[in-house]
Parts: sequence; structure tokens; C-alpha cells
Amino acid sequence: MKKFEVRELVLCALFVALITVGTFIRIPIGTDVYTLQFLFTLLAGLLLGERMGAAAVGGYVLMGLAGIPIFASGGGPGYVMQPTFGYLLGFILQAWFCGRYARRFRPVSFRRLLAVNFGGMVIVYLIGISWFYVFSNYVVDAPITLWAAVFYCGILQAGPDFLLCMAAAGLGLRCFHAGIWLAVPAVEKSKAYIVKEV
Repeated sequence: MKKFEVRELVLCALFVALITVGTFIRIPIGTDVYTLQFLFTLLAGLLLGERMGAAAVGGYVLMGLAGIPIFASGGGPGYVMQPTFGYLLGFILQAWFCGRYARRFRPVSFRRLLAVNFGGMVIVYLIGISWFYVFSNYVVDAPITLWAAVFYCGILQAGPDFLLCMAAAGLGLRCFHAGIWLAVPAVEKSKAYIVKEV
């Protein structure tokens, strides 16, 4: 079993903190309010890789379930009954996906990282909307049609979330060139990639 390095643990803890802070940074856009939680879960995957990225987001979720009020509406084990809890589960899988597939493309470019982030966004939406629909209709007795769930939880949110995908791709690319990414083979770190795609 591979031991965690100090750098890995520090960056993992840093992203748990960033995701927590991002949850409470509220940006009003029209009648909706958005946070930076999604941005930092994307970056956790890109910078930390599949294993540590998922661990960082999973650690954040476990802390919230343990009772620390770090979720948007509090915390505690009862949070699994919230219709929006599926998004938190989606963030874990999204971090794993982004961490894994961001390291499959060479050379690393903005467009490729954006495509990976968009894939992660789709994962979050599939899990989040499915959980929201099932729990709203069969657990908390707040009936909603599938189309309404897709429209309000997906279509209306897609624009701002795609902008966060773009921001994460740009920041992730800068961090890659600065040598901050984890789980990148030494031979890859030693190369100075020329980004041909903007």
C-alpha cells in the first residue's frame, strides 16, 4: 500500500479547506446564488490526481456528515436525506474522473482540460439530478416532475457552471506549468509543453 507523502497530505488538506470556503462564497446572479464549491472540486481533481482528488473531496463530505456545518445548509449524518446530497457524491466521482483523464492527454492544453471538466460536470449533473428527483418524490414528499428537475437543477445551472469549468481549466493549466500537479511522472514534469491549443 502506497504511503502518503507530506506534500500530498498538505495539498489534500488545503483543498478540503478551499472547498469549504468556496461553499460559503456566494455570488448572486439574477435570482440565483452560486458558490465556488464546484470550482474547487474541479481543481482538486486536476491538481491532485484521481486518488488524492477524490480523497480531498471525500474528506470534505465525511467532515460534513460527521456534524461539522460545512455544507451549504449545515451538516450532520441527516444530510444524506437532503435532495441536494447527490451533488456532493457527484463531486467525489467528478474529482476522480478529472484527475484521471486530465493526465491521459498530451500535451496538456486548455481545450483538453475544459473537455475533461465538462465531463466531470456531466457526472455531477447525472448523479445530482437523479438523487434530487428520487428524494424529492419518494423521501421528503416534495413531488417534482423529471423535466422540472432537469430544467431547474441542470439547464438553468449549466451556464454558470460551464464558466467555472473554463476557470478551472485555465487555473489548472497554469498550475501544471508551475509544477504543482501531483501524480505526474517525472519525465512529464521535466518537459516544457508548448500549448498549441488556446
